[in-house]
Amino acid sequence: MPYCEVAKEQVVDAETTLKNNAGVKIFYRTYGHGPTKALLIIGLAGTHESWGPQIKGLTGTDKPNDEDGDVSDDCGIGQGMEVCAFDNRGMGRSSVPSHKSDYTTTIMAKDSISLLDHLGWERAHIIGHSMGAMIACKLAAMVPERVLSLALLNVTGGGFECFPKLDRLTLSIAIRFWMAKTPKQRAKVDLDTHYSQVAVFSVDFLAERIGTNTRRDVLYEQYVKGISETGMQSKNGLDGQLNACWMHKITKPEIERIRSAGFLVSVIHGRHDVIAQIRHARRLAQRLYPVARMVDLHGGHLVSHERTEEVNKSLMELIKASEMKKAPTDWTNLTPETPGIRVAQVSTLSDRCSSFSKLVLRLISTFPFRLFHEENSID
Repeated sequence: MPYCEVAKEQVVDAETTLKNNAGVKIFYRTYGHGPTKALLIIGLAGTHESWGPQIKGLTGTDKPNDEDGDVSDDCGIGQGMEVCAFDNRGMGRSSVPSHKSDYTTTIMAKDSISLLDHLGWERAHIIGHSMGAMIACKLAAMVPERVLSLALLNVTGGGFECFPKLDRLTLSIAIRFWMAKTPKQRAKVDLDTHYSQVAVFSVDFLAERIGTNTRRDVLYEQYVKGISETGMQSKNGLDGQLNACWMHKITKPEIERIRSAGFLVSVIHGRHDVIAQIRHARRLAQRLYPVARMVDLHGGHLVSHERTEEVNKSLMELIKASEMKKAPTDWTNLTPETPGIRVAQVSTLSDRCSSFSKLVLRLISTFPFRLFHEENSID
Protein backbone atom coordinates (compact mmCIF):
# COMPACT_ATOMS: atom_id res chain seq x y z
CA MET A 1 0.00 0.00 0.00
CA PRO A 2 1.33 3.49 -0.84
CA TYR A 3 2.35 5.67 2.10
CA CYS A 4 4.15 8.99 2.41
CA GLU A 5 6.19 9.56 5.57
CA VAL A 6 6.08 13.24 6.47
CA ALA A 7 9.11 15.21 7.62
CA LYS A 8 10.17 14.34 11.16
CA GLU A 9 10.34 18.05 11.96
CA GLN A 10 7.86 20.52 10.50
CA VAL A 11 8.40 24.25 10.91
CA VAL A 12 4.78 25.27 11.42
CA ASP A 13 5.43 28.98 11.89
CA ALA A 14 8.03 31.36 13.30
CA GLU A 15 7.26 30.22 16.85
CA THR A 16 6.42 26.54 16.39
CA THR A 17 8.37 23.52 15.20
CA LEU A 18 6.57 20.18 15.29
CA LYS A 19 9.22 17.73 16.50
CA ASN A 20 7.18 14.62 17.28
CA ASN A 21 6.31 13.82 13.68
CA ALA A 22 8.47 10.71 13.56
CA GLY A 23 6.49 7.82 12.17
CA VAL A 24 3.56 9.88 10.86
CA LYS A 25 2.55 8.28 7.59
CA ILE A 26 -0.08 9.46 5.14
CA PHE A 27 -1.94 6.83 3.14
CA TYR A 28 -2.67 7.87 -0.43
CA ARG A 29 -3.73 6.53 -3.79
CA THR A 30 -3.32 7.89 -7.31
CA TYR A 31 -5.72 7.39 -10.19
CA GLY A 32 -5.43 8.02 -13.91
CA HIS A 33 -2.42 9.04 -15.96
CA GLY A 34 -1.38 12.22 -17.68
CA PRO A 35 0.53 15.47 -17.35
CA THR A 36 -2.25 17.30 -15.49
CA LYS A 37 -2.07 16.70 -11.73
CA ALA A 38 -4.72 17.28 -9.06
CA LEU A 39 -4.49 16.80 -5.30
CA LEU A 40 -7.79 16.03 -3.52
CA ILE A 41 -7.98 16.90 0.20
CA ILE A 42 -10.96 15.45 2.08
CA GLY A 43 -12.70 16.86 5.14
CA LEU A 44 -13.23 15.93 8.78
CA ALA A 45 -13.71 12.20 9.41
CA GLY A 46 -13.52 11.47 5.68
CA THR A 47 -11.24 9.10 3.79
CA HIS A 48 -9.81 9.23 0.28
CA GLU A 49 -12.72 7.08 -0.90
CA SER A 50 -15.10 9.99 -0.36
CA TRP A 51 -13.72 11.49 -3.59
CA GLY A 52 -15.04 8.57 -5.68
CA PRO A 53 -17.40 10.59 -7.94
CA GLN A 54 -14.73 13.22 -8.61
CA ILE A 55 -11.98 10.66 -9.23
CA LYS A 56 -14.15 8.91 -11.82
CA GLY A 57 -15.28 12.21 -13.36
CA LEU A 58 -11.80 13.71 -13.67
CA THR A 59 -9.82 10.64 -14.74
CA GLY A 60 -12.41 8.29 -16.24
CA THR A 61 -11.44 5.49 -13.86
CA ASP A 62 -11.93 4.49 -10.24
CA LYS A 63 -9.15 1.89 -10.22
CA PRO A 64 -6.10 2.94 -8.16
CA ASN A 65 -2.80 3.00 -10.01
CA ASP A 66 -1.20 0.72 -7.42
CA GLU A 67 -3.65 -1.96 -8.57
CA ASP A 68 -3.17 -1.15 -12.24
CA GLY A 69 0.61 -1.10 -12.60
CA ASP A 70 2.75 1.96 -13.24
CA VAL A 71 2.10 3.80 -16.50
CA SER A 72 4.28 6.69 -17.63
CA ASP A 73 2.77 10.11 -18.29
CA ASP A 74 4.06 9.97 -21.86
CA CYS A 75 2.79 6.49 -22.64
CA GLY A 76 0.64 7.73 -25.50
CA ILE A 77 -2.67 7.80 -23.63
CA GLY A 78 -3.03 11.49 -24.45
CA GLN A 79 -3.52 14.64 -22.43
CA GLY A 80 -5.04 12.90 -19.45
CA MET A 81 -5.15 13.64 -15.73
CA GLU A 82 -3.66 12.00 -12.68
CA VAL A 83 -5.23 12.69 -9.29
CA CYS A 84 -4.10 11.83 -5.78
CA ALA A 85 -6.54 11.33 -2.90
CA PHE A 86 -5.40 10.55 0.64
CA ASP A 87 -6.46 10.06 4.24
CA ASN A 88 -5.61 13.01 6.48
CA ARG A 89 -3.73 12.32 9.69
CA GLY A 90 -6.18 11.08 12.28
CA MET A 91 -8.37 9.09 9.89
CA GLY A 92 -8.47 5.98 7.76
CA ARG A 93 -5.15 4.24 7.16
CA SER A 94 -3.02 7.26 7.99
CA SER A 95 -1.27 7.72 11.33
CA VAL A 96 -3.26 8.98 14.32
CA PRO A 97 -1.10 11.29 16.48
CA SER A 98 -2.26 11.30 20.09
CA HIS A 99 -2.02 15.03 20.88
CA LYS A 100 -4.53 17.63 19.71
CA SER A 101 -1.65 20.03 19.14
CA ASP A 102 -0.48 17.73 16.34
CA TYR A 103 -3.55 18.70 14.33
CA THR A 104 -3.93 22.14 12.74
CA THR A 105 -4.77 23.09 9.19
CA THR A 106 -1.22 24.43 8.85
CA ILE A 107 0.31 21.12 9.95
CA MET A 108 -2.06 19.21 7.69
CA ALA A 109 -1.23 21.52 4.78
CA LYS A 110 2.42 20.61 5.35
CA ASP A 111 1.39 16.95 5.16
CA SER A 112 -0.12 17.73 1.76
CA ILE A 113 3.05 19.50 0.64
CA SER A 114 5.11 16.50 1.77
CA LEU A 115 2.85 14.32 -0.37
CA LEU A 116 3.39 16.56 -3.40
CA ASP A 117 7.14 16.23 -2.83
CA HIS A 118 6.84 12.47 -2.43
CA LEU A 119 4.94 12.21 -5.73
CA GLY A 120 7.43 14.48 -7.48
CA TRP A 121 4.66 16.92 -8.45
CA GLU A 122 6.09 20.40 -8.80
CA ARG A 123 2.64 21.96 -9.30
CA ALA A 124 -0.93 20.70 -9.09
CA HIS A 125 -4.57 21.74 -9.06
CA ILE A 126 -5.64 21.73 -5.39
CA ILE A 127 -9.19 20.63 -4.56
CA GLY A 128 -10.51 20.51 -0.99
CA HIS A 129 -13.81 19.69 0.70
CA SER A 130 -14.95 21.15 4.05
CA MET A 131 -11.98 20.86 6.45
CA GLY A 132 -9.99 19.79 3.40
CA ALA A 133 -10.82 23.12 1.79
CA MET A 134 -9.48 24.90 4.88
CA ILE A 135 -6.28 22.88 4.49
CA ALA A 136 -6.21 23.73 0.78
CA CYS A 137 -6.41 27.45 1.61
CA LYS A 138 -3.44 27.14 3.95
CA LEU A 139 -1.46 25.22 1.35
CA ALA A 140 -2.22 27.84 -1.30
CA ALA A 141 -1.05 30.63 1.00
CA MET A 142 2.09 28.74 2.05
CA VAL A 143 3.32 27.61 -1.39
CA PRO A 144 1.32 29.59 -3.98
CA GLU A 145 3.97 28.87 -6.61
CA ARG A 146 2.95 25.19 -6.54
CA VAL A 147 -0.77 25.79 -7.09
CA LEU A 148 -2.24 25.69 -10.61
CA SER A 149 -5.79 26.37 -9.41
CA LEU A 150 -7.75 26.18 -6.15
CA ALA A 151 -11.21 24.64 -5.70
CA LEU A 152 -12.92 25.02 -2.32
CA LEU A 153 -16.02 22.87 -1.75
CA ASN A 154 -18.36 23.51 1.19
CA VAL A 155 -15.77 25.63 2.96
CA THR A 156 -15.95 27.99 5.94
CA GLY A 157 -13.41 30.18 7.67
CA GLY A 158 -13.11 27.91 10.72
CA GLY A 159 -13.67 28.86 14.35
CA PHE A 160 -17.21 30.01 15.03
CA GLU A 161 -17.97 29.66 11.32
CA CYS A 162 -17.95 25.90 11.98
CA PHE A 163 -21.26 26.29 13.80
CA PRO A 164 -24.18 25.19 11.63
CA LYS A 165 -27.35 27.23 11.55
CA LEU A 166 -29.10 26.61 14.84
CA ASP A 167 -32.66 25.55 14.15
CA ARG A 168 -34.94 22.68 15.08
CA LEU A 169 -33.57 20.41 12.33
CA THR A 170 -29.89 20.76 13.19
CA LEU A 171 -30.52 20.47 16.92
CA SER A 172 -32.55 17.31 16.31
CA ILE A 173 -29.75 15.88 14.17
CA ALA A 174 -27.18 16.78 16.83
CA ILE A 175 -29.09 14.99 19.56
CA ARG A 176 -29.62 11.91 17.39
CA PHE A 177 -25.94 11.89 16.44
CA TRP A 178 -24.87 12.09 20.06
CA MET A 179 -27.19 9.22 21.02
CA ALA A 180 -26.35 6.97 18.05
CA LYS A 181 -24.64 3.80 19.30
CA THR A 182 -24.97 1.45 16.32
CA PRO A 183 -24.11 1.68 12.61
CA LYS A 184 -27.82 1.68 11.77
CA GLN A 185 -28.55 4.60 14.09
CA ARG A 186 -25.52 6.47 12.81
CA ALA A 187 -26.41 5.87 9.16
CA LYS A 188 -29.84 7.43 9.61
CA VAL A 189 -28.30 10.57 11.10
CA ASP A 190 -25.62 10.78 8.42
CA LEU A 191 -28.16 10.75 5.59
CA ASP A 192 -29.94 13.77 7.08
CA THR A 193 -26.59 15.50 7.54
CA HIS A 194 -25.02 14.94 4.14
CA TYR A 195 -27.90 15.67 1.77
CA SER A 196 -30.32 18.52 1.26
CA GLN A 197 -33.82 18.21 2.67
CA VAL A 198 -35.33 20.63 0.13
CA ALA A 199 -36.94 19.25 -3.02
CA VAL A 200 -35.86 20.48 -6.45
CA PHE A 201 -38.40 20.33 -9.25
CA SER A 202 -40.76 18.80 -6.65
CA VAL A 203 -38.46 15.78 -6.14
CA ASP A 204 -36.49 15.22 -2.93
CA PHE A 205 -33.02 13.82 -3.72
CA LEU A 206 -33.30 11.08 -1.11
CA ALA A 207 -36.86 10.25 -2.19
CA GLU A 208 -35.93 9.57 -5.82
CA ARG A 209 -36.64 6.03 -6.96
CA ILE A 210 -33.72 3.69 -7.70
CA GLY A 211 -35.49 0.65 -9.10
CA THR A 212 -37.97 -0.48 -6.48
CA ASN A 213 -36.27 1.40 -3.63
CA THR A 214 -35.74 5.05 -2.79
CA ARG A 215 -32.27 6.57 -2.94
CA ARG A 216 -32.44 6.92 0.86
CA ASP A 217 -32.99 3.15 1.22
CA VAL A 218 -30.06 2.33 -1.07
CA LEU A 219 -27.70 4.83 0.57
CA TYR A 220 -28.78 3.69 4.02
CA GLU A 221 -27.66 0.12 3.29
CA GLN A 222 -24.35 1.43 1.91
CA TYR A 223 -23.80 3.61 4.96
CA VAL A 224 -24.51 0.78 7.40
CA LYS A 225 -22.14 -1.51 5.49
CA GLY A 226 -19.41 1.13 5.28
CA ILE A 227 -19.58 2.15 8.94
CA SER A 228 -19.64 -1.49 10.03
CA GLU A 229 -16.56 -2.32 7.94
CA THR A 230 -14.40 0.73 8.65
CA GLY A 231 -15.47 1.43 12.21
CA MET A 232 -15.76 4.82 13.84
CA GLN A 233 -13.01 7.40 13.86
CA SER A 234 -10.78 7.15 16.94
CA LYS A 235 -11.21 9.69 19.73
CA ASN A 236 -7.69 11.06 19.19
CA GLY A 237 -8.30 11.51 15.49
CA LEU A 238 -11.71 13.11 15.94
CA ASP A 239 -10.56 15.47 18.70
CA GLY A 240 -7.49 16.41 16.69
CA GLN A 241 -9.37 17.16 13.49
CA LEU A 242 -11.98 19.11 15.44
CA ASN A 243 -9.16 21.15 16.93
CA ALA A 244 -7.86 21.86 13.43
CA CYS A 245 -11.26 23.18 12.33
CA TRP A 246 -11.76 25.21 15.50
CA MET A 247 -8.34 26.88 15.35
CA HIS A 248 -8.40 27.54 11.61
CA LYS A 249 -8.42 31.05 10.21
CA ILE A 250 -7.17 32.71 7.04
CA THR A 251 -5.45 36.03 7.70
CA LYS A 252 -5.43 39.10 5.49
CA PRO A 253 -1.81 38.48 4.40
CA GLU A 254 -2.74 34.91 3.47
CA ILE A 255 -5.72 36.12 1.46
CA GLU A 256 -3.48 38.58 -0.34
CA ARG A 257 -0.90 35.89 -1.14
CA ILE A 258 -3.64 33.76 -2.71
CA ARG A 259 -5.16 36.68 -4.61
CA SER A 260 -1.84 37.82 -6.02
CA ALA A 261 -0.41 34.38 -6.86
CA GLY A 262 -1.81 34.26 -10.39
CA PHE A 263 -4.09 31.19 -10.16
CA LEU A 264 -7.89 31.05 -10.35
CA VAL A 265 -10.21 29.96 -7.53
CA SER A 266 -13.62 28.30 -7.56
CA VAL A 267 -15.76 28.28 -4.40
CA ILE A 268 -18.41 25.55 -4.79
CA HIS A 269 -21.17 25.14 -2.22
CA GLY A 270 -24.53 23.50 -1.60
CA ARG A 271 -26.99 26.19 -0.66
CA HIS A 272 -28.81 23.86 1.76
CA ASP A 273 -25.68 22.75 3.63
CA VAL A 274 -26.58 22.39 7.33
CA ILE A 275 -22.94 21.90 8.39
CA ALA A 276 -21.14 24.75 6.60
CA GLN A 277 -23.39 27.74 6.03
CA ILE A 278 -23.14 29.10 2.50
CA ARG A 279 -22.87 32.70 3.66
CA HIS A 280 -19.38 31.97 4.99
CA ALA A 281 -18.32 30.53 1.63
CA ARG A 282 -19.71 33.58 -0.17
CA ARG A 283 -17.78 35.84 2.15
CA LEU A 284 -14.54 33.96 1.48
CA ALA A 285 -15.15 34.12 -2.27
CA GLN A 286 -15.68 37.86 -1.98
CA ARG A 287 -12.43 38.23 -0.03
CA LEU A 288 -10.67 36.45 -2.90
CA TYR A 289 -12.13 38.75 -5.58
CA PRO A 290 -11.23 39.12 -8.43
CA VAL A 291 -9.65 35.66 -8.84
CA ALA A 292 -12.62 33.73 -7.38
CA ARG A 293 -15.85 32.45 -8.88
CA MET A 294 -18.81 31.50 -6.65
CA VAL A 295 -20.71 28.35 -7.70
CA ASP A 296 -24.00 28.04 -5.81
CA LEU A 297 -25.67 24.63 -6.29
CA HIS A 298 -28.81 22.96 -4.98
CA GLY A 299 -27.46 20.49 -2.48
CA GLY A 300 -26.23 19.80 1.02
CA HIS A 301 -22.84 19.30 2.61
CA LEU A 302 -21.93 16.47 0.24
CA VAL A 303 -22.84 18.45 -2.85
CA SER A 304 -19.99 16.59 -4.56
CA HIS A 305 -22.16 13.46 -4.37
CA GLU A 306 -25.59 15.03 -4.58
CA ARG A 307 -24.75 17.13 -7.65
CA THR A 308 -21.84 15.15 -9.05
CA GLU A 309 -22.25 16.19 -12.69
CA GLU A 310 -22.42 19.91 -11.90
CA VAL A 311 -19.51 19.77 -9.45
CA ASN A 312 -17.31 17.85 -11.89
CA LYS A 313 -18.23 20.28 -14.66
CA SER A 314 -17.25 23.21 -12.44
CA LEU A 315 -13.92 21.56 -11.61
CA MET A 316 -13.15 20.91 -15.28
CA GLU A 317 -14.06 24.50 -16.16
CA LEU A 318 -11.61 25.72 -13.52
CA ILE A 319 -8.83 23.44 -14.74
CA LYS A 320 -9.38 24.37 -18.39
CA ALA A 321 -9.57 28.10 -17.59
CA SER A 322 -6.29 27.79 -15.72
CA GLU A 323 -4.63 25.97 -18.62
CA MET A 324 -5.88 28.68 -21.00
CA LYS A 325 -4.56 31.33 -18.60
CA LYS A 326 -7.92 33.06 -18.52
CA ALA A 327 -7.80 36.51 -16.95
CA PRO A 328 -9.45 36.88 -13.52
CA THR A 329 -11.82 39.51 -14.90
CA ASP A 330 -13.06 36.94 -17.43
CA TRP A 331 -13.33 34.24 -14.77
CA THR A 332 -15.02 35.84 -11.77
CA ASN A 333 -18.78 36.19 -11.46
CA LEU A 334 -18.44 38.48 -8.44
CA THR A 335 -18.40 42.25 -8.24
CA PRO A 336 -16.28 44.52 -6.03
CA GLU A 337 -17.76 45.39 -2.69
CA THR A 338 -19.19 48.87 -2.45
CA PRO A 339 -16.44 51.27 -1.29
CA GLY A 340 -16.62 51.83 2.45
CA ILE A 341 -18.67 48.69 3.09
CA ARG A 342 -16.98 45.57 4.44
CA VAL A 343 -18.46 42.21 5.15
CA ALA A 344 -18.19 41.79 8.90
CA GLN A 345 -15.60 39.23 9.90
CA VAL A 346 -16.33 36.65 12.55
CA SER A 347 -14.01 37.25 15.47
CA THR A 348 -11.59 34.49 16.38
CA LEU A 349 -12.43 33.88 20.02
CA SER A 350 -10.78 30.52 20.49
CA ASP A 351 -8.60 31.77 23.32
CA ARG A 352 -11.67 32.97 25.18
CA CYS A 353 -14.25 30.40 24.18
CA SER A 354 -16.02 28.56 26.96
CA SER A 355 -15.96 24.82 27.47
CA PHE A 356 -19.68 24.91 26.68
CA SER A 357 -18.97 26.39 23.22
CA LYS A 358 -16.48 23.64 22.51
CA LEU A 359 -19.00 21.04 23.62
CA VAL A 360 -21.64 22.48 21.30
CA LEU A 361 -19.15 22.51 18.42
CA ARG A 362 -18.30 18.87 19.09
CA LEU A 363 -21.96 17.97 19.37
CA ILE A 364 -23.19 19.52 16.13
CA SER A 365 -20.14 19.66 13.92
CA THR A 366 -18.63 16.18 14.12
CA PHE A 367 -20.84 14.36 11.67
CA PRO A 368 -18.74 11.90 9.68
CA PHE A 369 -18.18 12.81 6.06
CA ARG A 370 -16.98 9.39 4.92
CA LEU A 371 -18.58 7.89 1.87
CA PHE A 372 -17.61 4.90 -0.05
CA HIS A 373 -15.82 4.06 -3.26
CA GLU A 374 -17.42 4.82 -6.60
CA GLU A 375 -18.18 1.14 -7.08
CA ASN A 376 -20.80 1.55 -4.34
CA SER A 377 -22.17 4.89 -5.57
CA ILE A 378 -25.51 5.49 -7.23
CA ASP A 379 -25.59 6.32 -10.93
